[in-house]
Amino acid sequence: MADKVGQGRDESSASFARRVDPQSERLTPAQREFIRQVERAQWQRGAAKKLRSRNILLGLSIGAVALGIYGYTFYSVSQEKFLDDLEEDAKVARTLAQKTSAN
Repeated sequence: MADKVGQGRDESSASFARRVDPQSERLTPAQREFIRQVERAQWQRGAAKKLRSRNILLGLSIGAVALGIYGYTFYSVSQEKFLDDLEEDAKVARTLAQKTSAN
């Protein structure tokens, strides 16, 4: 599985993994299963990284839309003057209305 480079020559030398071809080399079933597990773990890490970046992008997009709607709502409500116009019309109508004993 792994060749040791410079065995016995230098104590500080690191061991390096060599590439294994499962077709040409005879591997035990345990070694094959280990290779499958490592490949599956590497694939899942890559898939998780893609999924994480998509989730972050989606979350930021949803947050931006929500903040935009919230801001637009406040902006549009602050510009509404029709209630003030109705109040003025009602005040004028009250002053012009005849005073009766029921009022």
